[in-house]
Order: sequence, then C-alpha cells, then structure tokens
Amino acid sequence: MTGLRVVPTWRHGQERLYVCFTDGRNVAWYDREAARVNLLSEDERDGVLEALGPFITGRVTVGPPPVPTPAELARLSLHPDDDLAPNRPGEALLVALEREPASSHRLRPDPRRRALAAEQAVGEALDRLDGAGWHTLHSIPLPGGDRVHHLVIGPGGLFALHTLHARKQRVTVADPMVSLGRRDPQPLLRRVRADADRASYALTAEVHPVLALAGPADVSITTPLREVRILQDTDLADLARLGGVLKPADVEALHAMARDRETWSRV
Repeated sequence: MTGLRVVPTWRHGQERLYVCFTDGRNVAWYDREAARVNLLSEDERDGVLEALGPFITGRVTVGPPPVPTPAELARLSLHPDDDLAPNRPGEALLVALEREPASSHRLRPDPRRRALAAEQAVGEALDRLDGAGWHTLHSIPLPGGDRVHHLVIGPGGLFALHTLHARKQRVTVADPMVSLGRRDPQPLLRRVRADADRASYALTAEVHPVLALAGPADVSITTPLREVRILQDTDLADLARLGGVLKPADVEALHAMARDRETWSRV
C-alpha cells in the first residue's frame, strides 16, 4: 500500500485524477486527455504510479508539470468574475431574458429572441474553429452598454463580428447602409466598424470588422465595401483558412488579454 489515494475531478469538462496524501495534500495529477502524469514530488514517483495503475490506459508521460507560458500565467491570475472566456454566445441577451422574460401577451415575437438565435448560430460556427488554432470570445461588454458580439483571434488575425438576424430575408448592402427585406435601410456598417475600432484600441492590435448574417435568403452588395467583410453564418469556417498573420504565441497572448474584462473598461 502506498498511503496515497486517487480523487477524480472535473475541470472545464475534462476529467483529472488527483493523487493525494492521507492529509489531503496533492502530490500528482493524471490528465487523461494529455496522457500525462504531473508529479509535484519526484520522490513519490513509484507510489503515484502504483496508485494510478488501475486508471492509466496506454502510454503516458511522467514528470513535473510543464512551465506555464506568460499567457497561461495571466489566465491563472485572472479572477473568475473578470474572465470573459466562459461567456456563451448571446450571453447578454440570455441574462436580459432571464431577468425580464417576454410578456405572454405580446402580439409579435420578442426581437431579443431572434437576435439571440442569430448570435447562437454564429457563435456555434465560430466555436468549431477552436481545433484550428483559433479562439472565440462572445458578448464582450463595452462601456456605455454596447458590446462586441464575437471576437475571433487566430493565425489569420483578429476579427470583431456583429451578428444580424436575417432568416429567410433578402439583405441589401450599400455601404454603410444595410436593409432587410422591405425594411428601411440602417447605417449598420458604421456600428460594425466602430466596434472593431474599439477592440483595436483595447488590444493595441488591428481588428477587422465583420458583419455576420444568420440565415439570409439572399445577399446583394451594391457598392464596394470599405474594410468590412460580409459573411453568412455558413461561411464562417472560411476564416480558418486564413493564416500568416499571428504566431501561436501571439494568438495565446492576445486571447489572454482579451478575456480580461478590465481590458475593455476604458474603450
């Protein structure tokens, strides 16, 4: 018997097995996804491996925990209340609907519901880019009550996306005006550029503006666009093909900076 016990835990949806002394102090942990046993004391190596024996599958790396990068250190020091990474797509709308649900007596659907559906569709498409070296933050609050719907950071640079619900409607773009169906056009592209400019100021890096259309029937662009991109939610995977702008370390550093609520407090 080693006198060590194994305690399974879940962190961010991933299982870790911690090896503890009888007094509760940790001596190691086994990360199954990384196939690595991280030792806090080399002297306990044999006992740790014996305790973990029934749980280890396949080959594993055994050694001290890897030295954290500056980006990881910044993340570890961030207070949970200031960490924007857990935000869900449409987080601000979800909170608003929980606090003030739509009245059951409304004759028309609550427009917040349509906006939420659009942000969720775009957000889910962006979250699928994570495996390609990209990070996405959702519903970033800005001073004055504004927010960046989605911020994407990856090898191809930084992109601030403003989402527009356009399900089964014809979208006409005449920079800076955008119209849905027969509705009066609105200067929406000015808002899209302004959000990107504020993000550039906050992160001291170039952020490209993007208008993301959720479910349009047709898109017509009648004048040349200045800087801004127009993408449908079904085309967002194209961003993963962009590269050559940021190195992986730069992506991680910018993501660590962007997820800190304090970064956005003075823009």
